[in-house]
Amino acid sequence: MTNIVRILNECDDRSLILFDELGAGTDPTEGAALAISVIERARQCGATIAATTHYTELKVYATTQPGVMNASCEFDVESLRPTYHLLIGIPGKSNAFAIAQRLGLDMDVIEDAKRRVGTESATFEATIEKLEQVRQMLDRDRNEVADKLRTAEAERKKAAQLRAELSVRLEKADEKARRDAERILADARRTAEDVFQELENIRKMEKNNADHHQANEARAALRRKLNLAEEEAAAAAQQKLPEEKKVSSRPVKAGDTVELLSLGVKGTVTAVSADRVLTVRAGIMNVTAKESEVYLVEGAKPVQVISSSGKPAKLRQATAASEIDLRGMERFEAIDAAERFLDAAVMAKLKEVRIIHGKGTGVLRQAIQTELKKNKAVKSFRLGRYGEGESGVTVVELK
Repeated sequence: MTNIVRILNECDDRSLILFDELGAGTDPTEGAALAISVIERARQCGATIAATTHYTELKVYATTQPGVMNASCEFDVESLRPTYHLLIGIPGKSNAFAIAQRLGLDMDVIEDAKRRVGTESATFEATIEKLEQVRQMLDRDRNEVADKLRTAEAERKKAAQLRAELSVRLEKADEKARRDAERILADARRTAEDVFQELENIRKMEKNNADHHQANEARAALRRKLNLAEEEAAAAAQQKLPEEKKVSSRPVKAGDTVELLSLGVKGTVTAVSADRVLTVRAGIMNVTAKESEVYLVEGAKPVQVISSSGKPAKLRQATAASEIDLRGMERFEAIDAAERFLDAAVMAKLKEVRIIHGKGTGVLRQAIQTELKKNKAVKSFRLGRYGEGESGVTVVELK
């Protein structure tokens, strides 16, 4: 008590006071009341206080008084050892009965002791015990939640890693598809250029009265090569490249310069059908294509086609993609145009086409039909029936 008196006389707001079993050594009721008063005086001085006690009154005081808080050290009754786990906000429970039972004291003695404990003290101890049970349950729940959070975080990291690996694989797959498509398109462009050159050679052979049979064989071989190139180009077009598809700025018309997207070559539009199918002359060859399969080359001047006679040829817009109008052309000019038309029809895989040559003297009709007999792509041909143009039209069935 002498030390307590000296402490209270010297303490201030910079003091830390430690009381061990404050109020012990005298009557429990008076000792508890005295301990509360000592703590209150030290608090008025502004001191920070830590006090240990077994008094229930002090535990109730810390529970109800603002600025004062209970704390306790967890105790394992089964092993009779402290766990050294500090519990803030929970008052310590007296474990005298439980410890006595574990040490072998007769249960009759323990039950008699419990009956002698005051009602108020017993109720408080029971409340503390319930609080301890709730605390333990909350600790278990908190640990379980923490485990689930750790598991979820590990799964999240694993999913992120898998997503990153998948992204890398997709990028590699896209790069490979892009390289394959570029290779196929380059092969198609080279094939087209070779075909144009070989067709030019064939035309020279025919003009020099070379063997027509040999020329037709060469033309058939070129058709097979073009069909193969077309299939490869179509497969390449199906590749999902990250490039934006070219779209013409306006509708294409005859005389415009366009780029054939599947082949990567440029040509001149010579005719536009009613259903917007284009006939494009690329080099010495006519190609039939949909408007969505070409790209308008801006700034190019309209091209005027010159016939073999040196006169500007009239570009006639066909009424359908499967017919050509040769009326008004000279014999050699008409034969050349008909051959290019049939080449384009074969490439478009048309089964039947119409060649309009007019009735007139029949010279142009005879010349066209003579060439049709030599063309190995022609299965049969006949004059038009009533309503088809009769003798002014030859209907050709392709193989």
